[in-house]
Amino acid sequence: MKPEIHVLGLSIKTFGVTFALGFLACGAVVMRRLRELGRPPDWAYEIVFASLIGGIVGARAYYIAERLSTAKDDLLGSIFSGSGLVWYGGAIGGAIGVIGWMRWRRALELKMLDMAATALALGYAIGRIGCQVSGDGDYGIRSSLPWAMGYPHGTLPTPAGVRVQPTPIYETLAMGLLALALWRLRDRVRPGVIFALYLLGSGLERLLVELVRRNKEVLLGLTAPQLESVAAIIVGACWIGLLVRRGGIAALRPAEPDRAPTLHPTPA
Repeated sequence: MKPEIHVLGLSIKTFGVTFALGFLACGAVVMRRLRELGRPPDWAYEIVFASLIGGIVGARAYYIAERLSTAKDDLLGSIFSGSGLVWYGGAIGGAIGVIGWMRWRRALELKMLDMAATALALGYAIGRIGCQVSGDGDYGIRSSLPWAMGYPHGTLPTPAGVRVQPTPIYETLAMGLLALALWRLRDRVRPGVIFALYLLGSGLERLLVELVRRNKEVLLGLTAPQLESVAAIIVGACWIGLLVRRGGIAALRPAEPDRAPTLHPTPA
């Protein structure tokens, strides 16, 4: 584990490095897709900025809401603290920021949501690399599996000799594969399907990984991330289900482009 590195006398957080790399990767994917859609590639910078601001605000707000009983004693300090970012809060805040930007640009359409979903999956995968390298406490429960490992030098270290499930690695692999699949499907399904598949895939991934995570159960034997994952799965499944119900599997494919009728010359 390497929570921080020292360069020219400066201490740099490794999670911050991967955080920045994740946004750069998302920006590259968004720029490529904007070109394919015939939209200004420079919009990528605006989208990344909107998601960054919204994501940070959302992540902090979610973190404080979860710990309001202790944070309210020093609310201002909690708001501007250098620690405490929650993924779902960041996702919600980032989504609000990007959707607000799309409305401002009058570009709120399903193809743009599909593009954002693919970038979101990629960013999540890269972000979990930061969790793994920094050992920030996102690891799982005790385990004796061959690939279990300890985080004795992490930001939130495990006790000496204790080996746990390396859940950040699981999530990086799962979400990286999901991002790749969504990218490959981008022109093979109708607009909106990519976004629905993202909700299904990301929800299922988090629902399952929580089985070996250390979060507390809050309702019906499920953790808060699991409840949120169930909601995402339901929305994604209903979205796909409605499309299939209306038009069968063919309804998931992109619509055929309109073709002008062929004009035959009239015989003289």
